[in-house]
Amino acid sequence: MSIYPCTFLYLSMDSKKLYIIRHGKAEEHSFSKEDFNRDLVEKGIARSLAVAEKIKTKISPIDKRTLIISSTANRAAQTARIFAQSLGYPEEEIVWEPTIYEAHYLHILKRLNQVSANYDRVLLFGHNPGLSDLIDYIANEYINLKTSYAACLTLEEGLDYSTLSANTARLEHVIEE
Repeated sequence: MSIYPCTFLYLSMDSKKLYIIRHGKAEEHSFSKEDFNRDLVEKGIARSLAVAEKIKTKISPIDKRTLIISSTANRAAQTARIFAQSLGYPEEEIVWEPTIYEAHYLHILKRLNQVSANYDRVLLFGHNPGLSDLIDYIANEYINLKTSYAACLTLEEGLDYSTLSANTARLEHVIEE
């Protein structure tokens, strides 16, 4: 498992965290199955679990200040469930957001802006190019978020998810299997 260091910024313990996670490796495109219904392959399951375990060391313990939001596409939902199980997060508390599938980054941002300030950590599961474009917009750092990668961002001190916008977060690191 590799961690790529990026921009570091002194932030207080009160700063909100955002983990943007692309779904694991999925079945190849085919005419017999709609894109939305593609499932994770074994490699995608294994890599997602490895990244979840790495994130677990950074955000344990999981509590009521943690929120998981996921696309309802099979591969994203399966990835979110793998993380939830690894982190000890109740699956019934995952917020399923069908509009994240194939969403433009501004639509994803609009959804994040609805998250209550009561949450200190949000884990967002979805798809590219929307996720990579979102990171570029809010942190001004472009990364190609590959399958099973997790981008760990910190919101600028004093901000919450309702005020998340252009250049208001810092990309701390990217975790890959």
